[in-house]
Amino acid sequence: MSNKSCALVLTVLSRHVGCGNGIGMKELARQLDLFPRIIRTYISDLREDGHAICGTPRDGYYIAATADELQTTCDFLHNRAMHSLTLEAKLKRIPLADLIGQLHIPT
Repeated sequence: MSNKSCALVLTVLSRHVGCGNGIGMKELARQLDLFPRIIRTYISDLREDGHAICGTPRDGYYIAATADELQTTCDFLHNRAMHSLTLEAKLKRIPLADLIGQLHIPT
């Protein structure tokens, strides 16, 4: 990870606070002169460092202005992860609970 590049991404996003001010990936890539995949990696790194970077395909990327905005992004990420796990379970032909290691409680 390039700290300078992450800082640059954060600087651009700091001008996009709140859901109504989101910036799409194409525009973000144009402004930063970086490939979208690299920007996504930097955004993941920044999120891992605790920065409240929100984003959905519909709204673009932005810094959360409210707890509700942050929760909406967390819900989006959770649903996307669960969808991927469901697909994996189907491909492996095993129950989702077995894939994620849930305990089975007798009923």
